Amino acid sequence: MQEPVLVLNATYEPINVTAVRRAMVLMLKGVAQAEELHNSEVHSASHAHRVPSVIRLLAYRHIPQQSRALSRKNILLRDRNTCQFCGECSQLGINAGPRGAAVAGGRSSWENLVACCYRCNNGKGDRTPEEAGLKLARRPRPFTLHTSRQLMRLIGHRDERWRKYLFY
Repeated sequence: MQEPVLVLNATYEPINVTAVRRAMVLMLKGVAQAEELHNSEVHSASHAHRVPSVIRLLAYRHIPQQSRALSRKNILLRDRNTCQFCGECSQLGINAGPRGAAVAGGRSSWENLVACCYRCNNGKGDRTPEEAGLKLARRPRPFTLHTSRQLMRLIGHRDERWRKYLFY
Protein backbone atom coordinates (compact mmCIF):
# COMPACT_ATOMS: atom_id res chain seq x y z
CA MET A 1 0.00 0.00 0.00
CA GLN A 2 3.01 2.31 0.05
CA GLU A 3 3.80 2.09 -3.68
CA PRO A 4 3.98 5.52 -5.29
CA VAL A 5 1.12 6.51 -7.58
CA LEU A 6 1.48 9.28 -10.16
CA VAL A 7 -1.36 11.82 -10.01
CA LEU A 8 -2.31 13.60 -13.23
CA ASN A 9 -4.52 16.62 -13.62
CA ALA A 10 -7.59 16.26 -15.88
CA THR A 11 -5.33 17.53 -18.71
CA TYR A 12 -2.88 14.63 -18.13
CA GLU A 13 -0.29 16.99 -16.64
CA PRO A 14 1.65 15.30 -13.80
CA ILE A 15 1.00 17.18 -10.56
CA ASN A 16 1.93 14.93 -7.66
CA VAL A 17 2.97 11.54 -6.37
CA THR A 18 0.85 9.94 -3.68
CA ALA A 19 0.53 6.61 -1.87
CA VAL A 20 -1.78 3.82 -3.06
CA ARG A 21 -4.09 4.35 -0.10
CA ARG A 22 -4.72 8.02 -0.98
CA ALA A 23 -5.13 7.17 -4.67
CA MET A 24 -7.72 4.50 -3.84
CA VAL A 25 -9.66 6.98 -1.68
CA LEU A 26 -9.71 9.50 -4.56
CA MET A 27 -10.96 6.82 -6.94
CA LEU A 28 -13.65 5.53 -4.54
CA LYS A 29 -14.88 9.10 -3.99
CA GLY A 30 -15.23 9.50 -7.76
CA VAL A 31 -12.67 12.30 -7.91
CA ALA A 32 -10.13 10.34 -9.98
CA GLN A 33 -9.90 7.35 -12.28
CA ALA A 34 -7.12 4.86 -12.87
CA GLU A 35 -5.14 5.35 -16.07
CA GLU A 36 -2.57 2.60 -15.43
CA LEU A 37 -2.83 -0.38 -13.07
CA HIS A 38 -0.40 -2.58 -11.15
CA ASN A 39 -0.84 -6.35 -11.20
CA SER A 40 -1.62 -6.46 -7.47
CA GLU A 41 -5.03 -6.11 -5.86
CA VAL A 42 -6.51 -4.71 -2.67
CA HIS A 43 -9.35 -6.73 -1.17
CA SER A 44 -12.31 -5.61 0.88
CA ALA A 45 -15.01 -7.84 2.33
CA SER A 46 -16.92 -7.92 -0.95
CA HIS A 47 -14.64 -6.52 -3.67
CA ALA A 48 -11.17 -6.79 -5.14
CA HIS A 49 -9.70 -3.60 -6.64
CA ARG A 50 -6.60 -3.47 -8.82
CA VAL A 51 -3.93 -1.15 -7.42
CA PRO A 52 -3.40 1.96 -9.57
CA SER A 53 -0.01 3.07 -10.83
CA VAL A 54 -1.28 6.30 -12.44
CA ILE A 55 -4.52 8.13 -11.66
CA ARG A 56 -6.10 11.14 -13.35
CA LEU A 57 -8.31 13.70 -11.66
CA LEU A 58 -11.70 13.94 -13.38
CA ALA A 59 -12.00 17.72 -12.91
CA TYR A 60 -9.23 20.18 -13.70
CA ARG A 61 -7.52 21.58 -10.61
CA HIS A 62 -5.68 24.88 -10.78
CA ILE A 63 -2.32 24.23 -9.15
CA PRO A 64 -0.91 27.45 -7.68
CA GLN A 65 2.82 28.13 -7.75
CA GLN A 66 4.02 25.18 -5.76
CA SER A 67 6.07 25.72 -2.68
CA ARG A 68 6.66 23.03 -0.14
CA ALA A 69 6.87 23.42 3.59
CA LEU A 70 10.39 23.43 4.95
CA SER A 71 10.48 20.06 6.71
CA ARG A 72 12.82 17.16 7.31
CA LYS A 73 10.78 14.96 4.95
CA ASN A 74 10.95 17.52 2.13
CA ILE A 75 14.70 18.15 2.62
CA LEU A 76 15.30 14.39 2.37
CA LEU A 77 13.07 14.23 -0.73
CA ARG A 78 14.90 17.09 -2.40
CA ASP A 79 18.30 15.54 -1.58
CA ARG A 80 17.08 12.09 -2.70
CA ASN A 81 17.73 10.52 0.73
CA THR A 82 21.46 10.91 0.18
CA CYS A 83 24.06 12.56 2.40
CA GLN A 84 25.13 15.71 0.58
CA PHE A 85 28.70 15.38 1.86
CA CYS A 86 29.70 11.72 1.36
CA GLY A 87 26.92 10.45 -0.94
CA GLU A 88 25.85 7.60 1.37
CA CYS A 89 22.19 6.63 1.50
CA SER A 90 22.29 4.92 4.87
CA GLN A 91 22.03 6.20 8.42
CA LEU A 92 20.06 9.34 7.59
CA GLY A 93 18.21 9.63 10.85
CA ILE A 94 16.26 12.13 12.88
CA ASN A 95 19.34 13.15 14.86
CA ALA A 96 21.13 13.89 11.61
CA GLY A 97 18.17 15.80 10.24
CA PRO A 98 18.61 18.95 8.20
CA ARG A 99 18.77 21.30 11.18
CA GLY A 100 21.82 19.43 12.43
CA ALA A 101 23.38 19.72 9.00
CA ALA A 102 22.99 23.46 8.60
CA VAL A 103 25.46 24.77 6.08
CA ALA A 104 26.20 28.28 7.32
CA GLY A 105 25.44 29.25 10.86
CA GLY A 106 22.13 27.56 11.59
CA ARG A 107 19.49 29.50 9.62
CA SER A 108 16.50 27.30 8.80
CA SER A 109 16.03 27.85 5.08
CA TRP A 110 16.03 25.73 1.92
CA GLU A 111 19.45 27.15 0.97
CA ASN A 112 20.99 26.31 4.35
CA LEU A 113 19.73 22.81 5.13
CA VAL A 114 20.87 19.51 3.61
CA ALA A 115 20.44 15.80 4.23
CA CYS A 116 23.41 14.47 6.14
CA CYS A 117 24.45 11.09 7.58
CA TYR A 118 25.40 10.66 11.25
CA ARG A 119 29.11 10.37 10.52
CA CYS A 120 29.33 13.56 8.44
CA ASN A 121 26.99 15.44 10.76
CA ASN A 122 29.14 14.57 13.78
CA GLY A 123 32.32 15.44 11.89
CA LYS A 124 30.91 18.78 10.79
CA GLY A 125 29.68 19.81 14.22
CA ASP A 126 28.75 23.50 14.40
CA ARG A 127 31.27 24.52 11.74
CA THR A 128 30.69 25.40 8.10
CA PRO A 129 31.45 22.60 5.64
CA GLU A 130 34.64 24.41 4.57
CA GLU A 131 35.84 24.67 8.18
CA ALA A 132 35.16 20.95 8.64
CA GLY A 133 36.89 20.00 5.38
CA LEU A 134 33.63 18.81 3.78
CA LYS A 135 32.41 19.57 0.26
CA LEU A 136 28.75 19.68 -0.72
CA ALA A 137 27.73 17.40 -3.60
CA ARG A 138 25.39 20.12 -4.88
CA ARG A 139 24.26 23.49 -3.66
CA PRO A 140 20.98 23.33 -1.71
CA ARG A 141 18.02 25.04 -3.42
CA PRO A 142 14.37 25.59 -2.65
CA PHE A 143 11.91 22.84 -3.51
CA THR A 144 10.24 24.08 -6.71
CA LEU A 145 7.89 22.70 -9.35
CA HIS A 146 11.01 21.81 -11.37
CA THR A 147 12.39 19.84 -8.39
CA SER A 148 9.05 18.10 -8.00
CA ARG A 149 8.99 17.04 -11.68
CA GLN A 150 12.59 15.78 -11.44
CA LEU A 151 11.60 13.63 -8.47
CA MET A 152 8.58 12.27 -10.36
CA ARG A 153 10.90 11.24 -13.19
CA LEU A 154 13.33 9.58 -10.77
CA ILE A 155 10.53 7.63 -9.09
CA GLY A 156 9.00 6.89 -12.49
CA HIS A 157 12.18 5.18 -13.71
CA ARG A 158 11.09 2.17 -11.67
CA ASP A 159 7.63 2.07 -13.23
CA GLU A 160 7.48 1.86 -17.03
CA ARG A 161 3.79 2.87 -16.95
CA TRP A 162 4.74 6.43 -15.85
CA ARG A 163 7.03 7.21 -18.80
CA LYS A 164 4.43 8.43 -21.28
CA TYR A 165 3.11 10.94 -18.75
CA LEU A 166 6.47 12.38 -17.63
CA PHE A 167 7.97 13.46 -20.97
CA TYR A 168 11.40 11.86 -20.76
